[in-house]
Amino acid sequence: MKNMFKKIFNSRYKTYFALIAVYLLCSFILRVVLTFLSLSKTEFNWLDLIRAFAVGFYYDLFIALCLFFLYLLFLLLFPTRWVGSIIDKLLTFSIISLTLFIMFFSLAGEITFWDEFNVRYNFIAVDYLIYTYEVVENINQSYPIPIILVCLFILIGGVFWLFSKNLIFKNTFDSPVRLSRRLQITIPVMLITLLMGYVSSNKQAEFSTNMYINELSKNGIFSFFSAFRANELDYDLFYKRLETNKAYSLIRDELILNQHFTSQDITSIEREIKFDNEALTPNIVLITIESFSADFLETFGNTNNLTPNFEKLARESIFFTNMFATGTRTVRGMEALTLCVPPTPGNSIVRRPNNDHLFSIATILMQKNYDLKFIYGGDGYFDNMNGFFGGQGFDIVDRDRGNPLSDNIKTKRFSIPDEEVHFENAWGICDEDIYNQSLKYANQVYATNQPFFQFIMTTSNHKPYSFPKGSIDAPQGNRSSAVKYTDYALGAYIQNAKKQPWFENTVFVIVADHCASSAGRWEINIEKHHIPAIIYNFNKDIKVDKLCSQIDLMPTLFSMLNWSYQSNFYGNNIFDFEKSNERALIANYRTLGLLKQDVFTQLTNKKTSQQFIWSSKDHLMHELTKKNQELEALTISYYQTSSALFKTGKMKTTK
Repeated sequence: MKNMFKKIFNSRYKTYFALIAVYLLCSFILRVVLTFLSLSKTEFNWLDLIRAFAVGFYYDLFIALCLFFLYLLFLLLFPTRWVGSIIDKLLTFSIISLTLFIMFFSLAGEITFWDEFNVRYNFIAVDYLIYTYEVVENINQSYPIPIILVCLFILIGGVFWLFSKNLIFKNTFDSPVRLSRRLQITIPVMLITLLMGYVSSNKQAEFSTNMYINELSKNGIFSFFSAFRANELDYDLFYKRLETNKAYSLIRDELILNQHFTSQDITSIEREIKFDNEALTPNIVLITIESFSADFLETFGNTNNLTPNFEKLARESIFFTNMFATGTRTVRGMEALTLCVPPTPGNSIVRRPNNDHLFSIATILMQKNYDLKFIYGGDGYFDNMNGFFGGQGFDIVDRDRGNPLSDNIKTKRFSIPDEEVHFENAWGICDEDIYNQSLKYANQVYATNQPFFQFIMTTSNHKPYSFPKGSIDAPQGNRSSAVKYTDYALGAYIQNAKKQPWFENTVFVIVADHCASSAGRWEINIEKHHIPAIIYNFNKDIKVDKLCSQIDLMPTLFSMLNWSYQSNFYGNNIFDFEKSNERALIANYRTLGLLKQDVFTQLTNKKTSQQFIWSSKDHLMHELTKKNQELEALTISYYQTSSALFKTGKMKTTK
């Protein structure tokens, strides 16, 4: 046995095992460096520190096996008769050089990331991928890139020199291994790698109450992909916090409007919404329009006549003129409109694991016996839309392209057939076609005498800004034309809906998911969150200028319908707002904000906060030199408690 291992280590596989050793050594050195960088910030228990290095070695070994998997595969598949040839050396050196560059680059990056955030790579690093231009520019301005690249190439050259001096490459090119022996080496290594990947999670490294110890236990690359899979940025780890009872006490005081709490538990926000008047149960169609900024409307100063149909509907509706989107992506709008909660840091709950059976508008609608459908013109597999809506109890209507629903989602799925599609692009079918799906399923459910609720997500107001030829007199391919087409399709839909027998008993809620041109910014631009929202066909035509958020829209409608229910929403009835209650929750991945009156408080993922005076007239912000501590605490309470409720599973209705 001893001779067999000796032969293996001194064979063609010597370079492979040497590379594993190099990565383990470099990771050990990095962990030592990170430990010294943290000495002034925390105290270490020697036993915990030893355990951190031992646990870290496990993660490092797994990543080493993953990093050099391609080279291992090359050693298995490369023909024996060509070992030592020019092509063997060329491919070997190319694969090793590329892998070493990735290895050293990630290790060097961890030092700068730790210096800034005191943690391994996490969702912040994942999120940076969304902002390629800004990140590249930031790196270029912050670090001497040419010098760093030279150092990386020197390190790679040093490894090659070390391997040559110790005759490691000589064994690789002079000691071929027959296929049967290569399989005996490769298969166990692959099985070990797969097993380690299956049983390992980042949570296993969090054995200590000392955050620095837990982070030292981790491996940066493993943490990066764990964050990518989890789509999460932990609030408690990165943002300002209050003592738990104080945070919940503040938010309970904020949320209680003409209601009372049903529990004495300080960590519960459940309130009883009660009306004595007879409850109304009209059909409800919630239309979420892609990237529909308020500044497209003539009401807010646009002079290009882009939205005449929406403007006409707004004049006949309850028109919320001072509403703000919680985020900058479609999934943020979906989260706000269905869950009525503040935007948790990191990615939207729509894309998070374990997001089924949450308390949502579906919870209330199912209590009222509504048929629920999520209608989307693309493949709802994108951004986990089907998983999220199916997990809340919606039936799915989409362009099913073969991506299955998750096994734990028990719901119906209806594929939009080709013959019912007149135009589609990369994002999905045009708005006219998606509205035809709405009419189709509305008529089907109406025939059963059951009230229906539809969540419609449009796509036409999105690049490439294409739409059916001849529908409007405007050129393809630009935003203004897409807005005009979106408005045209909406107007046509309402006209068609008026011809249906269910129209008189149907309420239409029309709102944007987010603004156009808002994604890709790090700082929060408040004006880039201003969206229009209307409730149409409710026999009222008023403008509501109270400051509010997307999270308030559906609770407001439920109150207008005199619905009594137990609410776990952070959103409230806008008509109950006094001046002191008005507020908008606005976030952008890492930065979380609260706009109250003219003061905007924002929390950053570096446990800092800033406050600004915001002028809605000229869209300018001026930083306050003296903070309003009450508003800062209230902002923290919104985000801290909502993040905790999701993280602990208290947003769930059933398991």
